[in-house]
Amino acid sequence: MRPEELRIALFSGNYNYVRDGANQALNRLVEYLLRQGAQVRVYSPIVKRPAFPATGEMVNIKAFKVPGREEYRIPYKLPRSARRDLEAFAPNVVHVASPDFVAHRAISWARRGKVPVVASVHTRFDTYLQYYNLKWLEPVARAIMRRFYRRCDAIVVPAESTAAIMRAQRMNKDISIWSRGVDRAQFNPERRSLEWRRAHGIGDDEMVVSFLGRLVLEKGLDVFADAVDAARAKGVPLRVVAIGTGPAHDYFEERLPDAIFTGQLTGDELAMAFASTDVFLNPSITETFGNVTLEAMASGLPVMAAAASGTTSLVQDNITGRLAEPGDIDAMANELADYQRNPELRARHGAAGLEFAKTMDWDAINAAVMHVYERVIERRCHLNRRLGLQALRP
Repeated sequence: MRPEELRIALFSGNYNYVRDGANQALNRLVEYLLRQGAQVRVYSPIVKRPAFPATGEMVNIKAFKVPGREEYRIPYKLPRSARRDLEAFAPNVVHVASPDFVAHRAISWARRGKVPVVASVHTRFDTYLQYYNLKWLEPVARAIMRRFYRRCDAIVVPAESTAAIMRAQRMNKDISIWSRGVDRAQFNPERRSLEWRRAHGIGDDEMVVSFLGRLVLEKGLDVFADAVDAARAKGVPLRVVAIGTGPAHDYFEERLPDAIFTGQLTGDELAMAFASTDVFLNPSITETFGNVTLEAMASGLPVMAAAASGTTSLVQDNITGRLAEPGDIDAMANELADYQRNPELRARHGAAGLEFAKTMDWDAINAAVMHVYERVIERRCHLNRRLGLQALRP
């Protein structure tokens, strides 16, 4: 099948109204597909002031704001106009990027029309519940997600560690890897700036531990702050730079009152701030990949991370960084102490991480998704012929 024969209907609960690793990866995928000659329609909520311009044509779907987290929206209805657009577009593959209400309806529409469905997994939503004292609902959430993913023809996940979890939870049998790349023109060690550090009152020899991401509880802000406090209690001098914004900003600032909070940064400003730190601490267990971890490695930073599905496929313990069991504050504090006392260790792990980041090419990574599309379309056409049904139009 030729790429120009692909017609992909992409359903995403958040394509560009909030900037995060997942929707930026989707936009990069669409850019790659359009460059190959494929046709793509994106069905997602459209807002007046999105976080960044969308790649490709968008069709609005109805969504409501999440109570208490109004920057996010949950799609709940595929309006008649969007349904007519979908029928006219006549996709030969449907891609769903989040297990929301509209994605469920999109899968039902595709199954009725004998159109194959590919789902991409970007976040372990079931793990969010523990941060809001709802851990007891995890089995229910997994059961709902299992029903959702089993109705798909194939699943793509960012890392083998995530694939292993999905297989163990019996989400689907056909699971492929859609990894993530990194823009090394933006994220690289040459962005490091002593002037930036000095302008923020950071000494040339002080070790700076960075946080990069949305300031939300599910990113493990409590673990980050606890690890910093524990390291300092051991007599480890360190500074903290927090890059990002979000509803938990006040909580994080209260926990780390002497930290430098930059707010949300983008482009060269983000790359300079990140590369001007010394160690990236990522305590999160909710990511399926961890784009920020790869960006840290591309910036030449060693990574201190929780050994969770989003990092174990990236960070090699004691080679490109250090891994600790999720929530193991004492272990994280000890690793930070090692890095503070041994700048040569920081440099060695950072250099090894940079070499790994150089292998992560976006085009090769996104080509893997296109090949999954082609494979499920051919499989569905073969099945339709066996059943005497009309084959999918090329």
